[in-house]
Amino acid sequence: MVKRKKSYKIYVISDTSCLSAERVAKATAVQFLDWDYEIINNPFISKESEVVNIINKASKSLSIVVFTTVIKEIKDCIIENCNKHNIEYLDIMSRFLYSFKGVLKTDPAKLPGITRSMDDSYFKMVEAVEFAIKYDDGKLPEGILLADYVLIGISRTSKTPLSMFLAHQSYKMVNIPIVLGVDPPKELFEIDKRRVIGLIINPRKLNSIRHERIKVMGDKPSSSYIDMEQILKELEFSEKIMKKIGCPVIDVTNKAIEESANIINKIIKRQEKYRKRFQN
Repeated sequence: MVKRKKSYKIYVISDTSCLSAERVAKATAVQFLDWDYEIINNPFISKESEVVNIINKASKSLSIVVFTTVIKEIKDCIIENCNKHNIEYLDIMSRFLYSFKGVLKTDPAKLPGITRSMDDSYFKMVEAVEFAIKYDDGKLPEGILLADYVLIGISRTSKTPLSMFLAHQSYKMVNIPIVLGVDPPKELFEIDKRRVIGLIINPRKLNSIRHERIKVMGDKPSSSYIDMEQILKELEFSEKIMKKIGCPVIDVTNKAIEESANIINKIIKRQEKYRKRFQN
């Protein structure tokens, strides 16, 4: 009779794509032949509430948390909640930093980093990430005037993950939710329309995403939130606003974050080329 292997879960948390942390986790996990493991990636994490939710899930079974982040608040939140639930964690950036420090017998001159150069572009990226967090989900509409680009769309059109993805490319991003019957911030009409990008989605796909969101979060279903007629009204309302602004619009239906970001990048490059041409 074949002996069944014991199993555990590896929760990977990152403010980017999880690729670096996942590679480290896999390379380590395969060394333990008597154990099966499952890697659960949690990319583009920028909120402490998301961390709490992930660690709560990890506490339900034998788990290890592996993370890499440039956001101090997220790092502190991960460590605090792992300690609270007695979960082993691996801070990849710090482990590398301390290993180098031990060999070289000297303190590092700058912040830790294992895959990024510590030059001006790196700090510009960190600044952009912090900016995206500060102005996420329309918290402070005045951020619109300070942003490089602004994403607008109704709930569950990938505004936040796209903002974070583009922030890691050093763009200062703001995302503004469009709510049915509520006038959008006046600042949207005060900036160059080419700095605003509208996000739309197929209504049936959106309905499916919202149903899944309710399941994952364990929330009580709101009839209006998942009502198809309501969704159609929301989309129509948002498209009217986008048309009024005159901004470019992309359809995020069935697209990975990377795909949508690539389309937005092409729009941005066109805008930058256009501006340079007229500046010269």
